[in-house]
Amino acid sequence: MRRGWGLMGLMLWLLTASAGELPWQGQWTQGGLIIGQALPGTRMTLNGQPVKVGPDGAFVFGFSRDAPPSGRWTILYPDGGREDRALMIAQRQYNIQRLNGLPPDKVTPPPAVLERIRRENARVDAARQRDIPQAGFLSGFAWPVIGRISGVYGSQRILNGEPRQPHYGVDVAAPVGTPVRAPADGVVTLAEPDLYYTGATLIIDHGHRLSSTLMHLDRIDVQVGQHVRKGDPVATVGKSGRVTGPHLDWRMNWRDARIDPALLVPPMP
Repeated sequence: MRRGWGLMGLMLWLLTASAGELPWQGQWTQGGLIIGQALPGTRMTLNGQPVKVGPDGAFVFGFSRDAPPSGRWTILYPDGGREDRALMIAQRQYNIQRLNGLPPDKVTPPPAVLERIRRENARVDAARQRDIPQAGFLSGFAWPVIGRISGVYGSQRILNGEPRQPHYGVDVAAPVGTPVRAPADGVVTLAEPDLYYTGATLIIDHGHRLSSTLMHLDRIDVQVGQHVRKGDPVATVGKSGRVTGPHLDWRMNWRDARIDPALLVPPMP
């Protein structure tokens, strides 16, 4: 795996790189994210679908929770060279819990609530469709809050025999009012004070349709359209929405792929 690079190292690489040399960092695994820097003018596809390469050569792509074990990454270099890389995507085992004998209203929300959920999901989806030109993901990522990890990516519950949506983020338990910081540079695309499931919810777009969603907040301190830098205070931990205690649920999306945030940061201190 290639690690991060400094500005001087990147400039030297851009002066000396040839076809076949493509610096990147990340993990080839379900829930993994690959961040890299190509020569400007490079084009690429992942499994036949175009991957955006910015004017500065920055690119990012990721793999969903249930990504298949193989894929293909095609790179078209500015000098006319082409490279097809066969990918091996590591498969993961997830924690699956089965709970039976629950009251029906604890498994499926009533019809009136379902309509509200549909409206809110549409707003969230619209925010995740944004594609800002800045490559904020090049700033690297940091934990938005420090605390005990109380929930992990990929886990799933089967309630009364019906599979529920897997948990696509990482939960960090912390007291109400604990500052929440931007995990990377980006632009705020959603700041909702009260969604049914996730309560006060904030989405930060890191560029190229890679975004962070921060859920169950107590207070949101930024506005839609505001630019933030990694480490900026943006909200506070809460217990809003459908939760049993105060915590932050941090999720990440690249396009429609759910990314495991824990793979992008050092171990929790």
